[in-house]
Amino acid sequence: MAVSAMDGLDDSGTDPTAPYADPQGDPFLRTRFVAPARPVTFLRRERLVRHLDEAMQTPLTMVNGAAGAGKTLLVADWAASRERVAWLTTDAAGQGPGMLWAYLLQALRASGTVLPAGVGCPADASRVTPKLLARLAAELSGLEHPAIVVLDEFDRVADPEIAEQLEFVLRHAGDGLRLILVTRTEPLLPLHRYRAAGELTEIRGAELAFTAEEAAELLDLHGLRLPAHATEGLVERTRGWAAGLRLCALAAREDPNPETYLKEFEADHSTVADFLLAEVLRRQPPATQDLLLRVSVLDRFRPELVNALTGRTDAGPVLADLCRENAFVEHLGQDWYRLHPLFGEILRAHLRLRSPGLEPDLHRQAAHWLRGCGSLSETLGQGAAAGDWEFTADALIDDLAIGWLFTGWRSDEIADLFSPMGPEATSPATDLVRAARDLSRRNLDRGLTHLRHAEQGLTAALGLTALPDDVAEQALTAGRGPEDEAPELVAARLSCALLEALAARLTGAPDRAEKAAAAAETLCDQAPAHLLEKHPELTALLLAHLGSARLWAGRFEDACAVLSKVVGASAGASTALAREDSLGRLALIDQLNGWPGLAERKALAAMTETERYGVPQPSGSGMGRLVLAAVAVDRDDLARARTLLDEAAESHPALRDPVMEAGRALATARLELARGNPRAALKAVERVVPAAVDSPWAAGQTALVVSAAHIAEGRPETAVDVLRTVSEAQPAYVVGAARAELAAGRPEAAMELLDSVRSEGRAGPAVTVRATLVRAQAANEAGDTATAHRLVALALREARRDGLRRPFLEAGPWIRPVLDAVSPRVPAGDRPDTGGRPASGPPQFMIVEELSGRELDVLRRLALTMSTEEIAADLYVSVNTVKTHLKSAYRKLAVNRRNEAVRRARELDLL
Repeated sequence: MAVSAMDGLDDSGTDPTAPYADPQGDPFLRTRFVAPARPVTFLRRERLVRHLDEAMQTPLTMVNGAAGAGKTLLVADWAASRERVAWLTTDAAGQGPGMLWAYLLQALRASGTVLPAGVGCPADASRVTPKLLARLAAELSGLEHPAIVVLDEFDRVADPEIAEQLEFVLRHAGDGLRLILVTRTEPLLPLHRYRAAGELTEIRGAELAFTAEEAAELLDLHGLRLPAHATEGLVERTRGWAAGLRLCALAAREDPNPETYLKEFEADHSTVADFLLAEVLRRQPPATQDLLLRVSVLDRFRPELVNALTGRTDAGPVLADLCRENAFVEHLGQDWYRLHPLFGEILRAHLRLRSPGLEPDLHRQAAHWLRGCGSLSETLGQGAAAGDWEFTADALIDDLAIGWLFTGWRSDEIADLFSPMGPEATSPATDLVRAARDLSRRNLDRGLTHLRHAEQGLTAALGLTALPDDVAEQALTAGRGPEDEAPELVAARLSCALLEALAARLTGAPDRAEKAAAAAETLCDQAPAHLLEKHPELTALLLAHLGSARLWAGRFEDACAVLSKVVGASAGASTALAREDSLGRLALIDQLNGWPGLAERKALAAMTETERYGVPQPSGSGMGRLVLAAVAVDRDDLARARTLLDEAAESHPALRDPVMEAGRALATARLELARGNPRAALKAVERVVPAAVDSPWAAGQTALVVSAAHIAEGRPETAVDVLRTVSEAQPAYVVGAARAELAAGRPEAAMELLDSVRSEGRAGPAVTVRATLVRAQAANEAGDTATAHRLVALALREARRDGLRRPFLEAGPWIRPVLDAVSPRVPAGDRPDTGGRPASGPPQFMIVEELSGRELDVLRRLALTMSTEEIAADLYVSVNTVKTHLKSAYRKLAVNRRNEAVRRARELDLL
């Protein structure tokens, strides 16, 4: 029989007996005192359990996370392993303070905590007396072991009075109470005081999120075993959200191909959608629901942008409340927010059902707002999502960001963004984007067609009949000064100049590149300085195109001047590709001039340039590897040369200009010559011949290869004739011609050619060593063995610094006895290595090349037995860079292991 709530009250308003009914006279609902059962597929996460164990050192613990974050099950699992834990689900709080405290007291008693009758029990559901709270706090403070109380669903406690009462008891209970709040929202307690005093333990959403390893264990409990990458992808999409993982696992278990399902499942057609719509969206007021649906089209948002999309003015407080409520709205800092990915997917699908046709308008509004106040990337993304291609292209061009299509850092992203753009979008900006996209893929015909259309549109905008090359003349024709030109027209014409320079580079037209660069220089004076500073890649790419065009024309000094400016440009990911390409071309110039050591250092620096900023390697120019391949051939490291040539084939399409193609063909031909395949060498340079008409160095280098192939096949007269067609009297070509004359039996003609060379220090050892060997051969054939021996010894010493071997292997059988004769007079590292056996085949010998400063730094640390990782940290470089230096040092020292390298370096007094 129920006991009346008013029977047996003392003067404090409490019932001195332990009640069996709540203040309203109804029996206590036992389910409120019982922790929820853990499912069979529950995963115990030890790291969180340990954190809860540690939490017993503080009076207050808060487990705060979104719906389905696994808060309640985590605490329930932890509580199951401990004694006397009072559990209360606080849904009774809505009935008043008296009701909550009646249930809390009953929870304590149910857990085994002995409370004397004097504590009493609230008799009125709407209130509780201070005496009861004071008596309870006093009793708890005297306990030998603290009472542990878990208040689940504490986000239901919205009454500040209850929060004040709870804080009073917690503060005065001292070490007698450990309170654990499980909540979706920030409780009304003064948490700042507990944080400041070190008396609060917090477990929040980020810690509750499943790691990839934990997700794999959870899926395994559901009978699913997936590859690591599939599990990581699911964790990324769900952000480790416990309920999302469990619901996905349950659904995938029913699918014949779980891996594919988890990769491609449509969140809006799943139980995940039902959960989030019911537990999150529909709990919000209608106006807030509308706000969430509208912002679902954004990757991130801030209050001003949300106000623009919703027409309201209070988005700031609303977003802050949603974030505090863990309503799957995350605060990113600096007033920016974002939705949980799955929640965003579901909201977008719901938006399309509720308001068909609204999504493109929201994207368009966001794009226009972002163009004035946000980042360019987000502006482009929203404009593309709206299908407003003219606006999106204008935004890209007006910001001087056309270079993004060529940087390798985000070129694929921008190209993909504009891939849905159809032919109906017609404006100078859209044509420029099409031209850039096609030229970046080396589609010259289509790219130039779009570029001409863009120029025609700009011509009409300027009121001209044609677009003159000279900017000043153009402005005069238009009847206004350059300073009066609209900024968007300046930006469009600068983009035109960049694409013209690129087209000129790709087609091997240096004069056209010069005109484009001159126009760009004038336009840069008119362009907003802050945009040029924001996009350093624009200037870097312009100069790189100009430098490469000059290089193709054989104007090495002029090319070096502009390419060096690119190398000295502001460092960053956006200019990394241009700097890498320019360093590679500077290395090529050194290699063509016969300086393999200098070429190698610049080529290695080029390769580390993109690595430093994480630019995808296939998007690099590959020029550095081509140069290293050519150097490897000169050092007779043919296997390495082949590997480098294969790697260089994966280059950015927009950088596969005539310089690159000629360099690849020539390096391949020299490799075939070194392998003894002159016919293959001739075939390799066939494709260079038509283009080489416009490039003196390409024509000369091709003639050198062809001549050497004819000599190898016993046609010296043909070899002589080939080099007679070379117009330039560069030292390398003269030395090649002298070698051909000597092979044809005319030593006097060969000496006359060599005597005519005036290199003025430009020719490096790869040229001078060969010239010295031609003289030595001539002296040897004339019977002047003393001169031959002296010249070969000189050539060996000169070749030592750069590790040159090919010149000696190319010289022919006459050199072997000479090498044997001069060996005692040459340092050990320069002597032929015959291993104490009669030499057979080509002479093999070791030449120690001078180590670079950085290689010596690495070797010194190697001698201290430092690991590769320790060396990298000590030198502030990447581990890959250290490995590159080690590999080079091993090659130069002719060793294969660390201890051998250190020993050899000590023998040579390098350490």
